[in-house]
Amino acid sequence: MRKDLITSLVLIAFGAGVVAEALRMPRYDHLGINPYTVPGIVPGFLGAILAVFGVLMLARTAIAWRRHEAVPATAADDEPGSVPRVLFTLGLTLGYGGLLVGNLPFWLATGLFVWAFLLVFEWRPSYAAGAGTAALVRVGGTALLEAVLVSAAVTFVFQRVFLVTLP
Repeated sequence: MRKDLITSLVLIAFGAGVVAEALRMPRYDHLGINPYTVPGIVPGFLGAILAVFGVLMLARTAIAWRRHEAVPATAADDEPGSVPRVLFTLGLTLGYGGLLVGNLPFWLATGLFVWAFLLVFEWRPSYAAGAGTAALVRVGGTALLEAVLVSAAVTFVFQRVFLVTLP
């Protein structure tokens, strides 16, 4: 319960901070642009969603405390090694944002990130323990196909829908 309380408060604070900063971004009213295309709209919505989920998590924790019950465990709570997985996720994400984006075309950086992420987290110890080459090729091929599709979709949405110039 304590982890849920701390996490919910962090989500609320971070989401509210993102919304506040999004509201400070220029709106370009003097140019007469569509208000749905201002730079802060997507980060503002994402920040609001994070804050709402933080409030929901806080409410769930408060209800559990009132009932003197434990908050239902999630799969991550039961899974051994969840902390290393979170740290590895953080490392992959920081590597993507800090090293790949800006140094490679956006579509390639995104594809590599998604492919690496899927390979790492879809890889099962059973594959390495003799599942055979076919299983390994299937995992790698599926991850590659998903990475190509996600990269194409994300690039299209940012360039054509959000009208964002990508690095």
